[in-house]
Amino acid sequence: MTALPTVPYGDPTPYGTEAGRTPADRAVRRGMAECRPMRAIDDHDELAALCGGDTLCLWAAQGLGGRGRAWASEDGRAVAVAGSGISRRDRIAVHGPAGASVPLVREVLGEVGPTYRPLGHPGSIRALADTLPELVTGKSFGWMEAEATACGRTENDAPCERAARWLGGGELPEATALLEAVSPGSDAMPGVPGVERWAGIRDDAGRLTAVAALAWSAPAVGFMAGVAVRADARGRGLGRAVCGFILAAALARHGSAALMVDETNQAAVRLYQGLGLHYRPILAAFVGP
Repeated sequence: MTALPTVPYGDPTPYGTEAGRTPADRAVRRGMAECRPMRAIDDHDELAALCGGDTLCLWAAQGLGGRGRAWASEDGRAVAVAGSGISRRDRIAVHGPAGASVPLVREVLGEVGPTYRPLGHPGSIRALADTLPELVTGKSFGWMEAEATACGRTENDAPCERAARWLGGGELPEATALLEAVSPGSDAMPGVPGVERWAGIRDDAGRLTAVAALAWSAPAVGFMAGVAVRADARGRGLGRAVCGFILAAALARHGSAALMVDETNQAAVRLYQGLGLHYRPILAAFVGP
């Protein structure tokens, strides 16, 4: 895969004592005590309004057409969106302050089950894990996003990007071999459910040297994944070229684009920033063993 200040939830003082509670902790506990039943969101436009157009929530919703379900706290301050099988996992995108989102997500987990992984602002996810001891937090990573109005790219944005093109079905075994060689942990692979379309670049010898995919896209968010460049072809701008091609396609078709990136992969972060995507840290939690 892919900083805002986070709330200090790591205080070693016992959480159940007044001395161990930060103001944010007390807000979470007040929200839990005052929590009223969540309400379902069935309309995509209502969801977009409640989450302020948050691309993470809109991506998880998948258009609310079957794979995605959404809920709001009764006061409308928090939103939780459950998407099944997106980027190979069941996920709950979380939006809103911890005092409202923590009790909401606790209810949503009871509704959808333990395979779902909450993800969102690190402070909110840590507060959730503090409240539900069965949850374990992973490492922080990046959610990078762009909107067509801000980015303004087209599929033929630069000469180098015109070297990238959509791959045909007969070329996908080569794409699989490239990914297995240089990025075997990629969530996106040819043939995986939800992976939509692959783009690639060939060198003068005809070798497939770079690939990237649109995958698990939502109506309002094109999702980029499966980026890989042959080890002996790096440093030539091929990663930027194939990503620029996919980004332009995502923006043209969906109006916004997003991807996940490992926060330690600063070379990738800089590449995506150079294409106009903006970075924000997110954290995920999951039910531990």
